[in-house]
Amino acid sequence: MACDPLRWGVLSTANIGRVAVNPAIQSSRNGVLMAVASRNEATARVFAEKSGIPAHHASYEALLEDSSIDAVYLPLPNSMHREWAVRAAEKGKHVLCEKPLALTAGECLEMEAAARANDVKIMEAFMYRFHPRTDLVIQMVRGGKIGELRMIRSAFSFRLTKPENIRLKPELGGGALMDVGCYCVNVSRSVAGEEPAEVQAWASWGATGVDVEMAATLRFASGVVAQFDCALTMERREAYEVVGTEGSLFVSSAFLPGTNDVIVEEHHGRDRNTRHAIQGADEYRLMVEDFADCVIHNRPVRYPVVEAARNMQVIEALYRSARNRGMPVSL
Repeated sequence: MACDPLRWGVLSTANIGRVAVNPAIQSSRNGVLMAVASRNEATARVFAEKSGIPAHHASYEALLEDSSIDAVYLPLPNSMHREWAVRAAEKGKHVLCEKPLALTAGECLEMEAAARANDVKIMEAFMYRFHPRTDLVIQMVRGGKIGELRMIRSAFSFRLTKPENIRLKPELGGGALMDVGCYCVNVSRSVAGEEPAEVQAWASWGATGVDVEMAATLRFASGVVAQFDCALTMERREAYEVVGTEGSLFVSSAFLPGTNDVIVEEHHGRDRNTRHAIQGADEYRLMVEDFADCVIHNRPVRYPVVEAARNMQVIEALYRSARNRGMPVSL
């Protein structure tokens, strides 16, 4: 049982922590951000001072040895997730790890085994799932608002301009699918409520060898089809559409809506359109609070590791298809 509030440490001074997750922890009702670690002492110290974090450590190992820390947030490059999640678990720290949880489904299960062996919790940080709009969309689909579900379309893209960005480094687990396409895979599976039976993908490969653009299709046993595209070379887009036999739903700013009020557009033919307004929310804060509640009250996390492993199984299959010129891959 952890302390109340949950005492957090952050492994690395990554930008996602600085601008989103760290402030969410600091403003949460049930958590306190105690320390940050970097492999460079000066970097850690400056980061801590600027971010209002009480303590800093000059190595990740030192933070994991800190007895004042109950849980760690892990925003390291994708290739480092498995190692440091396992090491954190072995030191008795609960782990909230950035998406994708690992490079493969097998690595996800290794992380789960380490957490189970050390009686700690681990969860993948897909923050959009904690936004009330996501819950509303799934409730509307399950409740038959658009009739029988038939099609899901999604897109997530932005343009990288710095060639040294870690998203372009294959050795760090870079690529469009791993960075932003994973959201499209996740929302497709979540809305469909089942796992795909077959996938196909086509990719454009960058100079470093990572996929910089991908278009893909997921076919589900129920007959539902999901299509998405993702890219590191296109203008900013993030949206998804859910289509049924009697209507459709459209969600803009789908994964990073900010804290302003948002909407779900419900369409039935040309003339029956409804805009469902949802009060603004900090999805990062909702995520860290939910995780902290699970630790403090010793209850299962909302999204167990098996969910992350299933998402990675689809991603691995998509890569196999893309490397074979769109050859269908069964799951």
